[in-house]
Amino acid sequence: MDKIVIQGGKPLRGTVAVSGAKNAVLPVLAATLLTSGKNEILNAPQVRDVSTMAHLLVELGAELEHFEGGRVVLDTSRVNNPEAPYDLVRTMRASCLVLGPLLARLGQARVSLPGGCAIGARPVDLHIKGLEALGAKISLEEGYIVGTTNGLKGAHYFFDTVSVTGTANIMMAATLADGETILENAAREPEVAFLGELLNRCGAKISGAGEDVVTIQGVASLEPFQCRIFPDRIEAATYLISGAITGGEVEVVDCIPHHIEPLILKLREAGFLVEEGEDRVKISGNDRPVSVNIKTQPHPGFATDIQAQFMALMTLARGQSIVTESVFENRFMHVAELRRMGADIEVRGNTAIVRGVERLSGAPVMATDLRASASLVLAALAAQGESVISRVYHIDRGYERMENKFSQLGADIQRVK
Repeated sequence: MDKIVIQGGKPLRGTVAVSGAKNAVLPVLAATLLTSGKNEILNAPQVRDVSTMAHLLVELGAELEHFEGGRVVLDTSRVNNPEAPYDLVRTMRASCLVLGPLLARLGQARVSLPGGCAIGARPVDLHIKGLEALGAKISLEEGYIVGTTNGLKGAHYFFDTVSVTGTANIMMAATLADGETILENAAREPEVAFLGELLNRCGAKISGAGEDVVTIQGVASLEPFQCRIFPDRIEAATYLISGAITGGEVEVVDCIPHHIEPLILKLREAGFLVEEGEDRVKISGNDRPVSVNIKTQPHPGFATDIQAQFMALMTLARGQSIVTESVFENRFMHVAELRRMGADIEVRGNTAIVRGVERLSGAPVMATDLRASASLVLAALAAQGESVISRVYHIDRGYERMENKFSQLGADIQRVK
């Protein structure tokens, strides 16, 4: 497996462009199952999760006509296979997004229980209960979610826990259900709002997507679409933090600043100069940050997907910071690896106490999940000496050419076999 080798301690300087949002394109790819015809997606990031989802759709009967240069063309006219097999689903939890569209399109689905990052339970029961509310009959058989329906019916459903993929899944299924569906305590992430807007362009009748109450009036069919994926807010945040943690000056372009506003406010609170433009954010800093506290929350709060990266920054801050993780119960797996680099972090349940140190030292470390791996890269960029990061396939799931982009900013970073 590949490793990333970093000689740290160099301030990063320059401009870096953000790729399309991974968490937006995955539900959009699943939504092609609701149509019958040729769909075109532009600005799709070339990351492993996107490749996995595209090939899952091929397994279901779609024809992948183009898949390079950020352009994906899928013809879904011949979708006829209701089974999403374990070999494809095991690496990515978002693969369960095909469950709702398959039930709506084919009246049946057999989807392997998903795998992916081990950062928490993220139970699929929210998806299952929502689809059962729409009239589907669902059972668990030999590691598969098996669903059937003679026609989905509109329903009123309340999410016990805010779920982005759950909201997207039930919303997609409800577009072809008979009657009105109301989803309460729905996820408000930009990716959900984007999916709702796209489905409406295809002929759906959805109001409130991106708000906590979503109303869907079912329609008979949806038309194929063309869309352009908006910039990835987590990638933008990661590169912004890279300028802060190395004491450099980094401008992140082709981004949407208000999508990462909670992070920008915390960076300013930590003492950094952050300048915002219409589609760019620039950060400057040549001193250790001031310790600040964060608590992850569903959107529009501080995103859980930025928690590990921000914790890496706080390891070098002056004073003590408290990092509270309220979204996933097992998202501190990067802590042990940061300690190997000299960080002083104490974990108490869902809270991490980070006591800032003057410097980190390079070390061999192992990535445990997608965002944890990004935090280790950030720490290694700031650390004195060489760091070797293994299991970087986690990075490839969600970051497009990360080592190339950091090289453009002056980092001494390379991928080795």
